[in-house]
Amino acid sequence: MAVSEPIQTISRLTPLADVLVVVDAEVKAVTQRTIDVTAGAGRALAADVMAPARPASPLALQDGWALSADETLGAGGYAPVPLVRTPSRVEAGQALPAGTDSVAPFDVVKLVDGRAEALAVINPGEGVLAAGGDNDSAIPLRRAGERLRTTDLAAFAAAGVARIMVREPRIRVLPVRGSGIISAAARLVTNDIERRGGVVRLDDSGRGLDVAMAADNWDAIVAIGGTGSGRNDNSVQILAREGSLRVHGMGLAPGESAAFGFVGTKPVLLLPGRLDAALSVWLLVGRRMLDRLAAAKNDNELTETLPLARKVASTVGLAEVVPVRRNAGQVEPLATKYLPLSSLARSDGWIFVPAESEGYSSGSSVQVRPWP
Repeated sequence: MAVSEPIQTISRLTPLADVLVVVDAEVKAVTQRTIDVTAGAGRALAADVMAPARPASPLALQDGWALSADETLGAGGYAPVPLVRTPSRVEAGQALPAGTDSVAPFDVVKLVDGRAEALAVINPGEGVLAAGGDNDSAIPLRRAGERLRTTDLAAFAAAGVARIMVREPRIRVLPVRGSGIISAAARLVTNDIERRGGVVRLDDSGRGLDVAMAADNWDAIVAIGGTGSGRNDNSVQILAREGSLRVHGMGLAPGESAAFGFVGTKPVLLLPGRLDAALSVWLLVGRRMLDRLAAAKNDNELTETLPLARKVASTVGLAEVVPVRRNAGQVEPLATKYLPLSSLARSDGWIFVPAESEGYSSGSSVQVRPWP
């Protein structure tokens, strides 16, 4: 009679705060590399981005007349002031002629019989981009650890920056089984990693976790499925056998059966095979792991503070992710513990209930965070 594999069991739920301590202390940043600035969206900078002072000399910010502002003192519509010399016509982006310090709109200067008159007072520097006004060479455009937006990349390119130093964690995402739910969770995680600057390989479903861990072309693995006590669940046992299992069972709802460990120094995150549980653990543990690999600063994704329409009751000792929907200037919770697919699809975001909290009373102000 064949001896069956031991059943995976969870001996205790590790508090989420303790899981994050392990992630912060033991997940190391990947080696930095240089990339073309056009490929930097979402990447975390490994070094401050510096650029030369720009412009090197004052430039016109608008089409108009380049002149010396002092010559227009006392000018008005009913009291034109003759200009000592006829001003030079300039276009936006053109260097100011010597002896000028401002650019007046066309209708502020009147030309009469070859003579020029100012019809309004112009202030020094008006209509002008001063030398160094676009960029101070002593101040970084962005600093190490910050994730880059497409606006940053456009500003870098305009300032003459062609190459940047970044950290790009290589993440393998492995759907342990080929179910529709696990595949959907794998695609969600893959898309979020790419958006946040990682380089992702989405493996075919069913590829052995041990085979993936034996490869060397990755900085972290995120496997989805096989973390429970089902007949075919063995992801946690494989991690314990091939590497170092640090956590099995997290004090997070949904997501209690998640696991975390290492193969050598490389982290492995095992997400449950339910979409709500995989998403919850990814948001709170997976993103933190990705940030440490990229040496990225804490997530600064915009949140919205809104009052809660109905109370949320929570179990002390268990952190929770709760989907919410906006309604008449408030948000209402849609589900707790198990999050139906309908609650995810109909929600406008999520709130976090820390482990030490019993929940939130009706009317409490809560931070609403966006889904990936």
